[in-house]
Amino acid sequence: MKHSTKFRVFFLTVFISSLFSFQVALSQNYILNNSSSVLEVNGTSSLHDWTLETEKQSGNVVLSNAETLEISNLDFSVEAESLKSGKSSMDKNTYKALKTDDHKTMDFSLSAVKQVKKITDNSFKVFTTGKMTISGVTKTISLDMTVKLEEGKLLLEGEKSFKMTDFGVDPPTALLGTIKTGNEITIVFKTVFDKN
Repeated sequence: MKHSTKFRVFFLTVFISSLFSFQVALSQNYILNNSSSVLEVNGTSSLHDWTLETEKQSGNVVLSNAETLEISNLDFSVEAESLKSGKSSMDKNTYKALKTDDHKTMDFSLSAVKQVKKITDNSFKVFTTGKMTISGVTKTISLDMTVKLEEGKLLLEGEKSFKMTDFGVDPPTALLGTIKTGNEITIVFKTVFDKN
């Protein structure tokens, strides 16, 4: 009887661990490829429209099921002082507004996937919510994106508009306040993740 009980416990342990291993094997991890990814911040001012491009970003995506695009984790982070406009004076005003001495990164972390619509065999429209942190202020936002699965790669594309003041950021000014930046900005991203 003792042997029978031991055998059942052993069998159950092996079964559970193999099931867990199978789940882990199904999960696929992707790491952001900084050199292939593009993230722009577009805005307006009383003088002209402007664009900031990020030079340093990082992140990862975990798919629990690639067939149905079940995303179990999605995080990305942008180094605030890697945002460049091509004009050092504008960059300095941007960093001052973002308080980059205290807040080095801008971050997004997935909270929930609301809906996934399959477009083709390897592309999907994904509707999510997540936590966005800018200048130390965290807000829950909705973020919709197109996701494409290619061999060894995951491509994310989308854009999101919001007001700087939503995150406690005062729109930068220049030339003693004669040039004023518009409050609304749009983040446009084309992000490439490589399978790990």
